[in-house]
Amino acid sequence: MAAIVASLASSSSPSLLFSRFRAAAATAAASTSSFRLSFAVSPLPRSRRGRLMAHTLAQATLGLTQPANVDVPKIAFAAKDIDAVEWSGDILAVGVTEKDMAKDENSKFQNSILQRLDKQLSGLLAEASSEEDFTGKSGQSVVLRLPGIGSKRVSLIGLGQSASTPTAFRGLGEAVAAAAKAAQASNIGIVLASSEGLSAELKLTTASAIASGTVLGIHDDTRYKSESKKIALKSVDILGLGSGPELDKKLKYAEDVSSGIIFGRQLVNSPANVLTPAVLAAEASKIASTYSDVISATILNAEQCKELKMGSYLGVAAASANPPHFIHLCYKPVGGPAKVKLALVGKGLTFDSGGYNIKTGPGCSIELMKFDMGGSAAVLGAAKALGQIKPPGVEVHFIVAACENMISGTGMRPGDIVTASNGKTIEVNNTDAEGRLTLADALVYACNQGVEKIVDLATLTGACVVALGPSIAGVFTPSDDLAKEVFAASELSGEKLWRMPLEESYWESMKSGVADMVNTGGRQGGAITAALFLKQYVDEKVQWMHIDMAGPVWNEKKKAATGFGISTLVEWVLKNSS
Repeated sequence: MAAIVASLASSSSPSLLFSRFRAAAATAAASTSSFRLSFAVSPLPRSRRGRLMAHTLAQATLGLTQPANVDVPKIAFAAKDIDAVEWSGDILAVGVTEKDMAKDENSKFQNSILQRLDKQLSGLLAEASSEEDFTGKSGQSVVLRLPGIGSKRVSLIGLGQSASTPTAFRGLGEAVAAAAKAAQASNIGIVLASSEGLSAELKLTTASAIASGTVLGIHDDTRYKSESKKIALKSVDILGLGSGPELDKKLKYAEDVSSGIIFGRQLVNSPANVLTPAVLAAEASKIASTYSDVISATILNAEQCKELKMGSYLGVAAASANPPHFIHLCYKPVGGPAKVKLALVGKGLTFDSGGYNIKTGPGCSIELMKFDMGGSAAVLGAAKALGQIKPPGVEVHFIVAACENMISGTGMRPGDIVTASNGKTIEVNNTDAEGRLTLADALVYACNQGVEKIVDLATLTGACVVALGPSIAGVFTPSDDLAKEVFAASELSGEKLWRMPLEESYWESMKSGVADMVNTGGRQGGAITAALFLKQYVDEKVQWMHIDMAGPVWNEKKKAATGFGISTLVEWVLKNSS
């Protein structure tokens, strides 16, 4: 680090500064035994070391881009068992189904909550909803400024024909967030027009989903914009679903998971000139230092990966001027041994050019290949959330083989043969099928940690997007038991998964004449053959699942990351917790 700083200090021009930083960083990476050690050798105090490194990395960024320090909005959630009519604040948001909007022959509401509100408002709510043609359909919303109650505004938000799923209630929270932004509201009350039929357990999950939707909806990633609007929302009261410590605990859980999702979105949104493998490793280390009571970090450099014979991973990384960083976080519960050991493995390509099989032509989406580390964002986002939740009885390993897939004279060529850390050889017939090469060594490493179950997540194939579209991730596993666990978790998270076949006969297309296998088969069944490739690197005694999240990693309409996978992973870990 001292050499890098000295080199930068003597630089007089941006281009010279970049070249000197790159050369110094490469020298430091080659000579440093681990990422963490580069901090240990510095005589500076810890706080100054962190600021100095952040400053150094920022100054050396291509294009002089660095993210602004934008604080994630902190919203105080409270569950209150009071009448919505008596609540006072900026906006009272009422979630209504189409059935709730039914009126009698006198155009009066039949729903009891809407009746009381309308009576207090002298019939203006029923009249205004009719004028606005609001029927309670999903996606409909209306905000009315009506005098007569403690709330300055009343918002009716449509939930469709019925509402009983986390997805529906998370959507309610997102709609509330949109209304809060538009009105610059600082406090909001949320009530369901019909909550009488909800069980005690469903009330907990409903409140959690509403809170999660509100937090995620209110947050905009403006770190790379020159201007950003200040968020006014400070507090949200959830009415009519009860109150007490259990509900407060569930709301805190929603905040913890949402913070992990926001973190994951920020990682994916960050461009490759900012989020290099080194910076991704630094962000992972920051999680460990923040939650050091339960999480530890090991960051391996290229030389250490070479000692572990990770030829498949290092082959992908070879072309880039940014060296690879192999990330391993380990969560261990406080106050007792773990009864089960799990591993979450995420693909960590901070940029994928395709290598010599470069991405070209319409639809190649090379400009979006910053999101090729979406799997690692899911894994690290889950780590951040679990560091706050601290589930007992379960040990979790978070593993990411971070690197870039670039083009240079030192890079991997089509036709090269690489050797993975389990000794299997791979003929690289396509350098753009690189994610599975990095995951191969990551999966072998995960198995060597003595885990019983592994879930890997990767933006692995366009074939899966063609099959399932932009909203659904493909699931591949030979274990029915593991499938049941993860699908149960996704029911709670509201994230969409679809189980795909592991058709063993397709492996014929993956055979090589000169090595153990090739890294990609033909166009047909591409997502299946990719999963079959990964299966070669998992111990038969370990339950394993591969989630191809190439579709849902990105929201094309919002042109931003979704944070997909984090909520499901957290729910799955908790299901394995005692």
